Amino acid sequence: MLEKIKEFMASDNMAEQLVSHSSNIVLALLIFIAGSWIVGRIVNMIEKLLQARGIDQALGGFVRGVLSSVLKFVVLIIALEQVGMDTTSLLALLGAAGLAVGLAMKDSLSNFASGVMLILLKPFKAGDYIEAAGVDGIVERITVFNTILATVDNKEIIVPNAQVYGGTITNYSARATRRVDLTIGISYGDNIKKARDLIAAVIADESRILTDNEPVIAVADLADSSVNLTVRVWVKSADYFPVKWQMLETIKTTFDENGVTIPFPQTELHINQS
Repeated sequence: MLEKIKEFMASDNMAEQLVSHSSNIVLALLIFIAGSWIVGRIVNMIEKLLQARGIDQALGGFVRGVLSSVLKFVVLIIALEQVGMDTTSLLALLGAAGLAVGLAMKDSLSNFASGVMLILLKPFKAGDYIEAAGVDGIVERITVFNTILATVDNKEIIVPNAQVYGGTITNYSARATRRVDLTIGISYGDNIKKARDLIAAVIADESRILTDNEPVIAVADLADSSVNLTVRVWVKSADYFPVKWQMLETIKTTFDENGVTIPFPQTELHINQS
């Protein structure tokens, strides 16, 4: 194609060739203008469709840009062919360039593909507390390349989408309720029934504990230095940590007031004097 352009520019009868090809040139311009207008209409229609389906704005903008560029390139190829230019070499050149760019940006493309899947499948949304890619935090936003998390101590973590989508995702906010599991140890000399009754009283006084599921208070283990009781109650997901922390404190103070001992590991040293 470049050789034909050089020959055309170097020819002595360039004016005559322009006149003879003027109809094709005008038609090519009309094709490009009309095609660009049609491309704009198609892209706008697709963008409205994505918005109606609730697709993320970042993904919608990216799709719009890529689709617009591809369709306009197709229109340009059709217009160039109308004036008699051979576009085969141009397509081959662009294909090779696209392959090189794809190989160089494979990580970015992987993050983009994973971002698309995260946005479409929605394993989590903004505001959810999740654990993924070895980190945990509250989801602030999902872009086409990264997932932005805010930790509980207000640090910002930017995680590539490929690491998030390619691993295990734990969404602590996905369900409306969660179970609080506690292990409470008492000494072997304490009365198990008394300890159970005291824990039951603490549960009854905690208004945030749900009554749909019966609380569980049972002996879980006869450990080396304690009898371990397991305590299981259900709460709303948003109340999980406040209830857990409050129950641990209240059980400890209640045991102290009623003479129930929470043992801790101790080591006895015996010296044999001969």
